[in-house]
Amino acid sequence: MWGPSHCCLILCLWACLDALPVAVDKTKVSPPVEELEPPKSEDTGLHYDRYLREVIDFLEKDPHFREKLHNTDMEDIKQGKLAKELDFVSHHVRTKLDELKRQEVNRLRTLIKVKQDMNGEKGTIVDHQALLKQFEHLNHMNPHTFEVEDLDRLIQSATNDLENFDKERHEEFKKYEMMKELDRREHLKTLDEEARKKEEEHYEEMKKKHADHPKINHPGSQDQLKEVWQESDGLDPSEFEPKTFFNLHDTNGDGYFDEQELEALFTKELEKIYDPAREEDDMQEMEEDRLRMREHVMNEIDTNRDRLVSLNEFITATDKKEFQEPGGWETLEQNPVYTEKELREFEEHLAREEHDLNLKTNDLLKQREELERQQDQLNANKMELQQAVQHMERLKIQKTETPVQAKVPSAVEILPGDTRPMSQGHQQDLPAHF
Repeated sequence: MWGPSHCCLILCLWACLDALPVAVDKTKVSPPVEELEPPKSEDTGLHYDRYLREVIDFLEKDPHFREKLHNTDMEDIKQGKLAKELDFVSHHVRTKLDELKRQEVNRLRTLIKVKQDMNGEKGTIVDHQALLKQFEHLNHMNPHTFEVEDLDRLIQSATNDLENFDKERHEEFKKYEMMKELDRREHLKTLDEEARKKEEEHYEEMKKKHADHPKINHPGSQDQLKEVWQESDGLDPSEFEPKTFFNLHDTNGDGYFDEQELEALFTKELEKIYDPAREEDDMQEMEEDRLRMREHVMNEIDTNRDRLVSLNEFITATDKKEFQEPGGWETLEQNPVYTEKELREFEEHLAREEHDLNLKTNDLLKQREELERQQDQLNANKMELQQAVQHMERLKIQKTETPVQAKVPSAVEILPGDTRPMSQGHQQDLPAHF
C-alpha cells in the first residue's frame, strides 16, 4: 500500500521537531548536545523522491536554513519565501546540493533515453511533453549548480504532485472498476443463455456476500478509535484517553499522525469488509476504501492542511460533537464510483483508442512493407552491380592471359610493287614461276 509522505509536504518534514534545538547558547557551559537523526519518512511515491529527501537532509544540516525553516509557515514555504534563504547556507551544503543536482540530471537523462529507445523498438510515438515533465522539479537549463530557482521548483512540484496524487489514485481506481465491469459483460456475451444466467446469479450472490458484514464505524469517530484501543492496544474502552491513544499510534514519535499512521488505524474496520481468502472481496477496493477513510479524517482534523495531524489538532477533534455522535459511513458497495453513463462513455473512449491504434498499426505495417520493397529493390540493384563488376573482372583476366603472337605476312599478302627483300625462307616457299 502506498501513502504519500507527510511532514509538511516538502521541506518542513522535520523542522518542527521540539526535540531538536534550533540554536545553542554557547555562553553556558554544558555537555555537547547530541544531534538526533530525523525520523525516516515513507516513500512519497514521486519519481524524484530520493532527490527530494537528499536535498531536505542537507538543507536541514545548515543552522541558518534550519532556523528559517522552523519559523516559516507552510503557506510561505509554498509561495517560495523559504527558497530565497538558500543564498545564505554554507559553502559545504551548496557544494553538496550542486552534486545532488548533477546526479539527478544524469539520472533523468538516462531514464529519458531508455524510454525513447523502448518506444523506438515498439514503433510508438515518443511523447516529448511527458518526457520533459520529468524535469519540472529542477532547472535543467543549468545542470551544474543548485540555485534558488531549483529549490523553488522542487517545493512547487512536490506540493502540486502530492496534492494531486490522491485524485489520480481515485481516477485510476475508477478506470479499474469500469474495465472490470466491461470485461465481465464481454464474457457474458460469449456464453449461451443458460450459462449466462448461471453467471449472473453467481455475480449477484457474490455481491450479497460482500455486503454482508458487521457495522462499519465512522472513520476517526470515538467508536472507531475505541475499537482500536480495545482490540489492538488491549485496553479498556471505558478508559479511552485521546493523548495516550495518540502517543501509542504515533509510531515514529515525531508528534504527528502522518498519512501512513492514520491509515493504519482503519485496518480493523477494513477487515470487517475484506478478506483476501474470499472470492467476493477485491483487495484493490479495500485500498480505495482505506484512502477514502483517510481523506475524510484529514478533511475533518487537519485544519492547517499540511497533510499531518498534530496532537493539538487530534485533541481538538475529539472534543467535537461529530467525534462522539458521528453520522453514517458508506462503503464502496453503497457508494459506486461510476455511473452507467460514465461506463458507456468509458467504453466509447476505449473503442476510439482501439480504432486509432488500429489505424496507426495499419499505417506502420504499410510503412514497413514499403521499406521492405525498397530494400528488395536496393538488394536487386546491388546484385546487378556486383554481376557487372564480376563480368568486367573476367574480361580483364582473359585479356591478360591470352599470348600475343607476331604476325608474319603471307604470300598472298605481298602486294604488287612491293620491292622489300624477302627472307630466304619466304623465297623457298614461292612457286616456281616466280
